[in-house]
Amino acid sequence: MSQYRAYPAYKDSGIEWIGQVPEHWKIAQIKRISALNPRKSTLSEEKDSLCTFLPMEKLRTNAVTLDETRPIHEVYGGYSYFCDGDILIAKVTPCFENGNIAIANGLVNGIGFGSTEINVLRVNGKGHNRFLYYRLQEEQFRTIAKSEMRGTGGLKRVPTDLFESFTIGLPDTDEQATIAATLDRETARIDALIEKKNRFVELLKEKRQGLITHAVTKGLDRNAKMKDSGIEWIGQVPEHWEATKLKHVAAFSGGGTPSKENPDYWNGCIPWVSPKDMKHEVITDSIDHITTKGLENSATKLIDSGAVLLVARSGILRHTIPVGINNVPVSLNQDMKALSLDETRVRPRFILRWVQGLNRSLLGIWAKEGATVESLEHEYVANTRLPLPDLKEQDAILATLDLETARIDALISKSEQSITLLKERRAAFITAAVTGQIDLRGKQ
Repeated sequence: MSQYRAYPAYKDSGIEWIGQVPEHWKIAQIKRISALNPRKSTLSEEKDSLCTFLPMEKLRTNAVTLDETRPIHEVYGGYSYFCDGDILIAKVTPCFENGNIAIANGLVNGIGFGSTEINVLRVNGKGHNRFLYYRLQEEQFRTIAKSEMRGTGGLKRVPTDLFESFTIGLPDTDEQATIAATLDRETARIDALIEKKNRFVELLKEKRQGLITHAVTKGLDRNAKMKDSGIEWIGQVPEHWEATKLKHVAAFSGGGTPSKENPDYWNGCIPWVSPKDMKHEVITDSIDHITTKGLENSATKLIDSGAVLLVARSGILRHTIPVGINNVPVSLNQDMKALSLDETRVRPRFILRWVQGLNRSLLGIWAKEGATVESLEHEYVANTRLPLPDLKEQDAILATLDLETARIDALISKSEQSITLLKERRAAFITAAVTGQIDLRGKQ
């Protein structure tokens, strides 16, 4: 932002957290330039027409997915109403914190209805919709709104009146339009860089996946004689590999939850691993811990270090099977499975890599049919056939994968750090522009 200068003169806003604003800006509440959740009275003659329907999950930062339509009369009574040009902003956790805000455009018949967890702001003649759109992304507003969120059971909402009463520095509409146009251009440039880096990260992840898949099913020797594995989703494997069922090389353990009503069972020193802890290949600790009493008085058991841990029941199984190895003794909750391997036949880390490499296939093969929450069927897992090389070859495969995945992981980490910096730059530029820290007049 070094190419941008400050305004020639500033004044005290009279509001501590706003501080100084450009001398010619006014101080006003958001409700001065917009109407919150406008009335539907103008729609009385259009109830038989179609409109766009917007569930919460289809509202993202500067993006709405407009692929659903409904007759207006079906949604008139119980949903948020909006029109082309309106600002849509999520008010509920975690959607608000994720920055889910966009401007509605391209609606069927110019009309939309959506989740009641979406607040709608319609600017009047004193405001520019894209200026307000950016103003609601400014960090001070977001920080204050987060601190004001209220609710129970993990479901919190920004109070509706905050979207009306929040006070901002306000230039005239022409200057609002200038600021918005500059932000459109600059954020689009940054967003394009972010998208390019995101695509690169995805390509690296695909390369990593392919590398693991090939190594655990074909080995490292490109000249090895191959044979049909007899497993349709694996295909050919090296001729000297021997197929076995997973249950013949692994002992399975489940988990359980000690009574939450007994405080003597909780906050001890034994890690209690649940799906939320399965974010790394090596599990060294957990968010929750239980006591020895909790272990002795529940279905969970102590799992020795070196087991392969799988998430067996969780919505995340729609996308992936989280897998890791514990390097300390742990207990499990009921949504987890532990595989204690016969290490005379298979390395635990080979099974870890095998699950990683064949994750997409295993998602379909292991899925429990008819479950209300995505789950793995124990019998399917236990009876899965896997071709195994001997321990020496397993060690060679693991060593090669460690080197190659470490190199790819370093590139992914570097790219993700760059993405984080770009997002921070984007947020800082928006904040500087909409609070008058930089003068964008004449920059169009």
